[in-house]
Amino acid sequence: MCSMNLSNRVACVTLLTIVASSGLAYPRIGTQPGQSSESECRIEPTVFDGWQAQRITNQWLQLILVPQLGGRLMQVTFAGHPFLFVNPKYRGQYFLPVEGTRKWFNYGGDKIWPMPEGSQDDQHWPGPIADALDDGNYAFNVASQGSQCVVQLEGPPDARTGLQYTREISVGSDSPEISFRATMRNASTHPIRWSVQSVTQYDTADARNATTFNHDFWAFAPANPSSSYLDSFHVRSGVADDPSYSVKSGLFALHWLYLQGEVWVDSAAGWVAVVDGASHFAMVERFDFESSAEYPGKATVIFYKNGPAVGIDSKGAAVIRTSSEDSPFYMEAELNSPMVQLASGASYTFDTRWFPTRIGSDLKTVTDAGAIDEPLAVAITNDGVKLSATVGVFFAGKLVARFIGKDDSELAAIPLQAVNPAEVLTLNQQVKAPAGAKRVSLRLVDRRGVDRGSLGEARVNHDAGSF
Repeated sequence: MCSMNLSNRVACVTLLTIVASSGLAYPRIGTQPGQSSESECRIEPTVFDGWQAQRITNQWLQLILVPQLGGRLMQVTFAGHPFLFVNPKYRGQYFLPVEGTRKWFNYGGDKIWPMPEGSQDDQHWPGPIADALDDGNYAFNVASQGSQCVVQLEGPPDARTGLQYTREISVGSDSPEISFRATMRNASTHPIRWSVQSVTQYDTADARNATTFNHDFWAFAPANPSSSYLDSFHVRSGVADDPSYSVKSGLFALHWLYLQGEVWVDSAAGWVAVVDGASHFAMVERFDFESSAEYPGKATVIFYKNGPAVGIDSKGAAVIRTSSEDSPFYMEAELNSPMVQLASGASYTFDTRWFPTRIGSDLKTVTDAGAIDEPLAVAITNDGVKLSATVGVFFAGKLVARFIGKDDSELAAIPLQAVNPAEVLTLNQQVKAPAGAKRVSLRLVDRRGVDRGSLGEARVNHDAGSF
């Protein structure tokens, strides 16, 4: 959006005027069967893997919800690519939760859970278990559709935790952005204190051979420079020196290996990225970090890898423990809200946003406009400057190069090329830089003319380099 600052507003209007008059055509993404036209999104009942489900579609996406399974979002398909793990063991089945049992039915998909977990007292959830929160039949309601599709799923109250969950999921007609509102309400008669957690199971199987795992599957989150954890992450379970985990250039990286483990990260940047390097499909999940809040175990982000685990047998010898539950290949990306004290009848809402895009496994960072693989670089040539970058955008539109002078004034806004989230963008373009330009900002302007933010900045001089 244009800033209310006068100089910024003038610059923004100038940029949008140039973009609008540039003559570049926006990309049109062909709709698939069951999807909506570019001018609308749609909600309709469907059958998915034997379950009665609801489908939300726009020109980019197909979302499948199964309200009966704890209000789960079972699948997200973007540009033909399915992201989520659906457990083949339970496809089309539903099991009523039985009070007092420890059984868990891992259907897959995306859901919300309480934190902290444990069995110490009634302020810990002894999950994952079959209960009203995870397996209850959620009431489904369509709040709106057309230009904006909004659905609400309301779960039954859970006697043990005192919680009742409501999910609101919304998709617009003009972008692949997915918005979530996860609300926990105190349905008991006494105060309770919980964190609400978004739990998403991503499919890590090899798309060409489901009997093995994807060897180029990654998850990223910015490491906290003031981390409470010794290595900027904490291995909660599994092998402490699991080679899956590393921190490089301020970024925590998980390279998925078939070895069970759970790692906690106290990231303060408000985003995680899950990247399939084999297909170059990625999902960025965003959340709002509250610096003064308490998070469960100090973790804002948790990743869990399914697989065999190292254990100790009855004779005290190290063994590799395996079970039938280890064979599915999936990873959980979990986002935690702050711990919240709720009086009886009070509620708290945790907002998150997902942005599917295309990017490789060499991800460097994420901005409001997209994911950066190769940062913006500038090379001085005889004919001007050459701009290069590799990024994945969150919105369809146009790239614009904004050239800035020494006093931070905008000297020129030059349209570059049309872009869309369904394609990896490799920029390699020569432009004429205005005299006096000191730096260049690569901006994404969407189809409506809204400046969605920066995709990187770089200096314009003989020693040019990205910021």
